Amino acid sequence: MLAFNNTASGRPTFSFIGIPGLEAAHMWISIPFCLLYFVSLAGNSLLLILVRAEQNLHEPQFYFLAMLALTDLGLSLSTMPSVLAIFWFDVHHIGLDACLTQMFFIHTLSSVESGVLVAMAFDRLIAVCAPLHYTRILTHYTVACLSGAALLRATTLLAPLPFFLRTFPFCGANILSHSYCYHPDMLNLACGDITFSSAYGWVFVLCTFVVDVIFILASYMKILGTIMRMGTQDRNWRTLHTCACHLCTVLVFYVPLISLAVLHHYTQDISPVVYTTMSNAYLLMTPLLNPLVYSLKSRQI
Repeated sequence: MLAFNNTASGRPTFSFIGIPGLEAAHMWISIPFCLLYFVSLAGNSLLLILVRAEQNLHEPQFYFLAMLALTDLGLSLSTMPSVLAIFWFDVHHIGLDACLTQMFFIHTLSSVESGVLVAMAFDRLIAVCAPLHYTRILTHYTVACLSGAALLRATTLLAPLPFFLRTFPFCGANILSHSYCYHPDMLNLACGDITFSSAYGWVFVLCTFVVDVIFILASYMKILGTIMRMGTQDRNWRTLHTCACHLCTVLVFYVPLISLAVLHHYTQDISPVVYTTMSNAYLLMTPLLNPLVYSLKSRQI
């Protein structure tokens, strides 16, 4: 709690706004937030336990699912302290170092999750287009390399951003428009020349999310082409159904992400309540829905 309320050290502090206009109802609003966090943490923990305990789940696609669940746990735990501090204890301030740490974990884990979704798309691509070579290509070593590459890419590309932000002076009220520390949000509050940091942020987005979306789209174009060349319509549907969980997960992750990016450029034209709701949905709904999607759509789970 000291990290969230340390205003006496002389270093910059930032303020969270919570949900504008509903400050009096924050205690009541915290109830559904707590419930959503509980379901998210419990669901992803159960997925990890299942994949670890069940022998028939020791397959590449479920190893990737475990990696996804672990990343979702990290995302939930990264945002939960600041969100619940606002709604439970009416603590709206956070120190610079704590804010940079939270920002690093949020953006790193988001990038890792995007990379894992690419690895899962590759898994579905091999399963549909080269099923006879599936076990030869997707070995335990390959799964470990793909997961490690997603983690290494995220940490390497994102590591400089907190140091760039730490060199800037911050002036004014330093009011953040989210319930957590978000890089573009913090960059807008900096008083110095942010040209290089802003350009580097765009490079990070292009090298992670844009590249990942292109690869996922290319994979599914190849998958659809292979399905169309198959025999009966019933067989085509069954093959496509094996990709349903991954497709739902991709939509659950990227739709809020893209929506938040678009809204961030039009904050003056929309209601603050809508903007705050979307920003919370971006990092709360993905960890919440992924376990539910796989529980409902995957026969093994």
